[in-house]
Amino acid sequence: MASGRRNVWRALAAEPLGVMGGAIVLTFVVMALFAPWLAPHDPFKIDVMHKFASPSLAHWAGTDQLGRDLLSRIIYGARTALGVAITATGIAGLAGILLGLVAGYGPRWLDSLLILCFDSMTSLPMIMFALAVITVLGPSTATLILVIILVSIPGYARFIRAQTLSLVRSDFILAEQAMNASTARIILLHLLPNVAGQLLVVLSMDVPVVIMLEAGLSYLSLGVKPPTPSWGNILYDGYVSLRQSPGMVIIAGIPLILATLGFTFLGEALRDALDPRLQMRTLT
Repeated sequence: MASGRRNVWRALAAEPLGVMGGAIVLTFVVMALFAPWLAPHDPFKIDVMHKFASPSLAHWAGTDQLGRDLLSRIIYGARTALGVAITATGIAGLAGILLGLVAGYGPRWLDSLLILCFDSMTSLPMIMFALAVITVLGPSTATLILVIILVSIPGYARFIRAQTLSLVRSDFILAEQAMNASTARIILLHLLPNVAGQLLVVLSMDVPVVIMLEAGLSYLSLGVKPPTPSWGNILYDGYVSLRQSPGMVIIAGIPLILATLGFTFLGEALRDALDPRLQMRTLT
């Protein structure tokens, strides 16, 4: 077990893009966790006398249309983006693992019923479904997280189901069944460890998608409600104030681009590190 973990870390360290992605992700995580100490100003403080200020020593990224410090709002926006993305993908991933294992290892009738539910959910256009739920429940951070969870669960569950079906006829599973091992033992000790790593790769690749979805819905005033700092809200403010301060759009777009690249590079490196064939090629 320990040797396998060391091999994974060695494979990750051998990927320059993976190291770069991990550094970017770690930077955003530190920003989110320590935002009150890293932000140079109060992100909610309004100072209309200094609105649309250019970058300076006092305000490294300038100020917005209300005189609020943009750098501080970007730092706090990382807390919003990662909070929504990690919470939503984490809960959806756990639910996907549970439903996928039940569908893949459970009775045939339960598998068919769950697949019907998954297909019904995935047949709905994601954006239209999100708009419908937010319109009914009202825009808020909790509603946004709920929408992302509901949209993501079917995909994760189908992925885990496919992984489970590929393992149920493996020799070690058949040996456990021959020794009358309980279903709980087979699922928890054999199936779950083998499918969790692959889902972790999928989740890491989906985090930037969720971040972009949160920013897009917040841009449309259907996500995180002002004055809570959000990269989508900052992007919208920059678009509205494009003539007065064109740099706001660029400043708001930079963290979105970096977060997407960071999680994508890290996810691809994790995929290669967890693939035994690619791992052996890297280590030799």
